Amino acid sequence: ATLNDFQIDVQLRIMSFLSPQDLCRLGSTSCYWRAAVQDPLLWRYFLLRDLPSWTSVDWKSLPDEEIFNKAFSEVSDNALYDYMAVYKRSCPQGRRSLKSSRPRYGAVTSFLQSLVTQAEPRFAMFGPGLEELDNSLVQKMMTCPEILLVAGLPHRQIHGIGSGVSFQFNNNQKFNIVTLYSATSVERRRAREEQAVAVNKMFYQENSTSGNQQATHYSVIAQVKKVCEVVDGFIYVANAEAHREHDRQEELARILAMIDPALGPPNRPLLVLSCVSHAGVRRIPCIYVAHQLQLNLLHQPWMMQDTVAATLDGLLNGIEWLLEEANCKSAQ
Repeated sequence: ATLNDFQIDVQLRIMSFLSPQDLCRLGSTSCYWRAAVQDPLLWRYFLLRDLPSWTSVDWKSLPDEEIFNKAFSEVSDNALYDYMAVYKRSCPQGRRSLKSSRPRYGAVTSFLQSLVTQAEPRFAMFGPGLEELDNSLVQKMMTCPEILLVAGLPHRQIHGIGSGVSFQFNNNQKFNIVTLYSATSVERRRAREEQAVAVNKMFYQENSTSGNQQATHYSVIAQVKKVCEVVDGFIYVANAEAHREHDRQEELARILAMIDPALGPPNRPLLVLSCVSHAGVRRIPCIYVAHQLQLNLLHQPWMMQDTVAATLDGLLNGIEWLLEEANCKSAQ
């Protein structure tokens, strides 16, 4: 016997109270339920409901922006989306299970690499989240040995811009972060006191014309260029606080200037920390920030991770991904 429209509607409403994990288990019980739980309207509902709460997204799992902007009828007629597949690919739990199902030779390779003396991977960290938040992410990183241990202070500094500090991850892997600020500490403090925006001295602007539109293009100054040429990856600290104004187009232009393939290998990973000052601040969901920054335009591996400056929540997840990507690139 076939179900009428009313029965189908009731069935979908009942299934919407189940978790996506329970639905997947239900679908494994019979051919009928396998077909029933794949209903695209049901999974679109789960996707739009759950994705604002997801704390990370990467270059392989970012859902298409049209999923948010178009009505279901507009995208379902030509079967553009398998919402169930998009959900399973995009949710952090699905990405973790996919990662754990991969062959274990990667762990062996990492162990063998640890037996060989090699230079610490180096990462350039920059972005408005370093300077605009009420809590300093860098200061917290320097003063929380129970989360991230400082393994060495710099012998050489880039005058007025930043310096490199060595950290130790999980009492094992050492890595170095060169923090790049937009201006000197005095200039940043004055701008903060006056509630103004400090002039960013890391970049100089070059205007170019694309069609009938004037496009903003940045290049980095000589001191920053030297850093970009030698690092193994980048950390961009985005301000994800919802009550602030953000010029994401400007931010993207500066990200592109830093990761310019003319300055080094084009496949170096980019970790984006979607950062707020403390847990009580309302944040923009990281998937929305990823679309605002148009990270889908980038050609190298990237990951966005929700982070809290006051507690460093989420930071180690991002660092772990960055170290894995950097080690993979150095082994190739």
